Amino acid sequence: MEFNEKLQELRKARSLTQEELAEAVFVSRTAVSKWESGRGYPSIDSFKELSRFFRVSIDELIGPDEIVIAAEEDKRSFARRNTALVCGLLDVLVALLLFIPAFGNGAEAPSAVSLLTLSGVSPWVEAAFAVVVGATVLCGLCEVATANLDKPILSRRLLLAGTVLSVICVAVFIATRQPYAGIVCFALLVTKSLMLSKHVR
Repeated sequence: MEFNEKLQELRKARSLTQEELAEAVFVSRTAVSKWESGRGYPSIDSFKELSRFFRVSIDELIGPDEIVIAAEEDKRSFARRNTALVCGLLDVLVALLLFIPAFGNGAEAPSAVSLLTLSGVSPWVEAAFAVVVGATVLCGLCEVATANLDKPILSRRLLLAGTVLSVICVAVFIATRQPYAGIVCFALLVTKSLMLSKHVR
């Protein structure tokens, strides 16, 4: 008998709904539904909770072949969460531009300044800088906040949005002749690209 069938059988033997089982083992109802339909396996921690809750060994819950599949899925999930977390933190690091002197302040005041003290450019350009930096940092915060949620689609969308915003940051800073800010954003983008390429492999 497959794991999903055993789980359904154990749950029904206790007259539990999927929601009640989810609460008992500290997961979402969606997770239980996914497990019972055979679309995925629990994490190692969830297997331990299920084993404890139903008072059966993990070997009774899952066969040897399924253990390998579950371990691989757990490893992929861990890598996905770590990638989302690191990429989110890299997006948040764009906030450094608010404080480090990476912007030229125009011909009248040639010294480098931070975004917060920038005054020698057009208000529209300054507003564009603030918008792209703010949007990138906000996206990064969302990536960090959702990294440990079991929401792979949301995580992928946030990663894509963060990457697009990073590219826009580089393009805006290079187009407005702010090479230092562009280099900072480009370095963060390259680091993020390396993380993502490692995750895809």
